[in-house]
Amino acid sequence: MDVLRPPLININGRIYRRNIVKEEHYEEEEDFSYMEPSESEDLAEEESCQSHFIEQTDKGYRCAIDVPSVLYKYIIGKKGETRRRLEYDTKTSVSIPKPGMEGQIVITGSSKAGVSSAVTRIEVLVESFRRKQPFTHFLSFPLNNSKIQEGFLKFKEEVLQQCSQDHGVEESIFQNPAKLHLTVGTLALLNEMEVRKACEHLQEYESFTRDITEGKPLQLEVKGIEYMNDDPAMVDVLYAKVNVKDGSDRLQVIADRLVEHFVSAGLMVREWDRVKLHGTKFGSHCFGDFELNTVQLSQRFSTDCTGYYTSAGSISFS
Repeated sequence: MDVLRPPLININGRIYRRNIVKEEHYEEEEDFSYMEPSESEDLAEEESCQSHFIEQTDKGYRCAIDVPSVLYKYIIGKKGETRRRLEYDTKTSVSIPKPGMEGQIVITGSSKAGVSSAVTRIEVLVESFRRKQPFTHFLSFPLNNSKIQEGFLKFKEEVLQQCSQDHGVEESIFQNPAKLHLTVGTLALLNEMEVRKACEHLQEYESFTRDITEGKPLQLEVKGIEYMNDDPAMVDVLYAKVNVKDGSDRLQVIADRLVEHFVSAGLMVREWDRVKLHGTKFGSHCFGDFELNTVQLSQRFSTDCTGYYTSAGSISFS
């Protein structure tokens, strides 16, 4: 990492830099500092009203913030060093639930500015290490229509017959036909509260999708293949091209706006300027036409009674 150009993190419109104290140690040894403006007491008090409520008590000030239990260890740090340094620097006390128990982290102190500073540092820690968590859910357009599955299985059979002598071409490289889908975006939802929040935001988006689709399913065509690498020899994923039969870009608009909606809510990290819609690991002919009528919040590594991914929530186009 270029020490003169540390990574920047945006939290609620505020920009922070991340400074690595000792790269050879655990991730918990990372330190975080506020970038601009300077950390004056007046500024800290002003900022406290923008993110979390800090209440005044008989003993000073108190603030409780929701943090998924899987991230507690990053706030505690190796042998508790991160929490001790945080408490020492901000003159506060940080109470963290026991590992595995969901709850709130409570910050108390005699100074409102100190509590506000501690809250800010914890926010930066949480945001940074959240980005390192594997995704747990993804927004998907299901492609597990019977016609598409039939076209996919036909393609699979043809490839295995004609290309079985080619390196790496074997049955295991093909997607499970019951789980064919378009991935709109991925999310790391670290507890049930975050899953519920994601479902609520998805429901908020339903009226917009119905305006775009005019309250009808989208008629789609799955035909042809593309690959992501510039060098065909380095390709490890083929994806089918999916188009709206009337030639419109309505599916792309829905996907792009959906990602924007979740990014603005802090539930998704933007990876591309434009969503690249593709059905993973399948083929090079006409797979068929079908009606798309739903967006699902799908759970990774799961299977429902139909063979598709378990849905945590969904909306329909009609």
